[in-house]
Amino acid sequence: MKGSVAAAAVGVAGSWTGCRPAPPSIQGTIVGPNRELGHRLRDGGLPAPERFEQVDVVVVGGGVAGLAAARTLSRAGGLKLVQVELESEVGGNSGWGQTATTAYPWGAHYVPLPGREAVEVVRLFEELGVITGHDVAGRPVYREEFLCHDPEERLFLHGRWQEGLIPHLGVSSAERAEIDRFLARMQSLREAEGSDGRPLFAIPVDRSSTDATCRALDLEPFSAWLDREGFRTRPLRWYVDYCCRDDFGLTAAGVSAFAGLHYFAARGGEAANADASAVVTWPAGNGWLVQRLREGITGELHRGCAVHSVAAHEGRVRVSAFDADSGSAVGWDAAQVVLAVPMFVAARLLGAPGAGRGTGAVYPPWLVANLTVDQIPDGRGMGPAWDNVLFEGRGLGYVVATHQQLRAVTGESVLTYYLPLDHLSPADARREAVAWTWDQARDLVLHDLARAHPDIAARTRRLDIKIWGHGMICPVPGFLWHGDRHRWSKPLGNIHFAHSDLSGISLFEEAYTRGVTAAHAILGRGTLSA
Repeated sequence: MKGSVAAAAVGVAGSWTGCRPAPPSIQGTIVGPNRELGHRLRDGGLPAPERFEQVDVVVVGGGVAGLAAARTLSRAGGLKLVQVELESEVGGNSGWGQTATTAYPWGAHYVPLPGREAVEVVRLFEELGVITGHDVAGRPVYREEFLCHDPEERLFLHGRWQEGLIPHLGVSSAERAEIDRFLARMQSLREAEGSDGRPLFAIPVDRSSTDATCRALDLEPFSAWLDREGFRTRPLRWYVDYCCRDDFGLTAAGVSAFAGLHYFAARGGEAANADASAVVTWPAGNGWLVQRLREGITGELHRGCAVHSVAAHEGRVRVSAFDADSGSAVGWDAAQVVLAVPMFVAARLLGAPGAGRGTGAVYPPWLVANLTVDQIPDGRGMGPAWDNVLFEGRGLGYVVATHQQLRAVTGESVLTYYLPLDHLSPADARREAVAWTWDQARDLVLHDLARAHPDIAARTRRLDIKIWGHGMICPVPGFLWHGDRHRWSKPLGNIHFAHSDLSGISLFEEAYTRGVTAAHAILGRGTLSA
């Protein structure tokens, strides 16, 4: 999803805010996900179906991996396909919303230019017209309106905005030299290959080099590697923590050194008409991609439907579910099943077979807020950008949904604010966050943004909140190369697994590739190489 929470931050949102109440004119609510139905799944006791409909494939889960699997299977043709999603809409943490003015993201909001290892994503972008052709050197040409418009990023520090997210205002020459040394080191790792000819760090992660020395970095925290390499200055460590929180939900102390270096060294895309650091994005964020994937799927889609059991039965698989709208049990008898759900959910659905596969997965919770404002906030030093970050802010800042519109936007817009809840352990932060009232969460968001925008409360007309209790997987030390995730990549009979959890990193590229890989396994076309 889309820097470090101060260690002194206390547990309750009301204490976190410490600011005057927001104007009563602000409207809003706490929206999804469907926690009640999810907890019914967790607690058990849902009714068993009386009959099971015969189908070819059931895809459980409507996030990016599930959509990728269902789309790939649909394009093969001739299959009776059913997709089942717990929420009222598909998309997972790539979901989106809509106002009269603009669409806006509820989670993931961009994709970096895919590198040569992300062949499935490059092919998808060609099919969807995101890539419109290639130049004489073979470099992709991206559709201009999908490339992030300038200005792309700004950072608020020392009372003003600067261009870019790496601090340079008020940075000493010694601090600048250390930042430059870090960036040069990351560039060298980006270009490095292992003895097997693979890049040391790649996306998808399982196409990285198999060199044992590199994979051993997975066993230590990224913060320990930074200390050992002499990267200690405050501006650099803030920037590194910001990047880790942005992709993983925890600071450098909570993620493995391999994962931290992967963040900086694995993005190797190129384009004929953009810098290698460019991203593609839309007002709806990755919701635009979700909509395009859904358009390519045939077969039935059951939303608001909780699958509670997946069990082998006479050479096939029985999928039992509860339809919340009808209040009835439904079931399918499938030749093949794709479980495109997080690992902890898959283990629960499988019962005893799943319990034999450990997960070791850690899921930091997130808060995402969408603020409908009467005008995009400005500020000293630099005007609004797509991504707007506050140095040492509690959250990660906000993106502007209307930034990608082709017409000039002078009035209403939507700001999407991101806050990984890493001030407590994931379990404690999850329990705390689900107990917040809308007023508490609203004040937390407004107080954080007020440092850069003192009039933000007066500008805000509506503020909606989403609490992601299990926002996305975090690659804690030991998880990527020394844990159980690879066991989940292997089918269990005719049950296949597809989720970014299997990669240990929650990226669109990982989820999409996992979904395509599961579908290809069913179709007999080969799988992702590890």
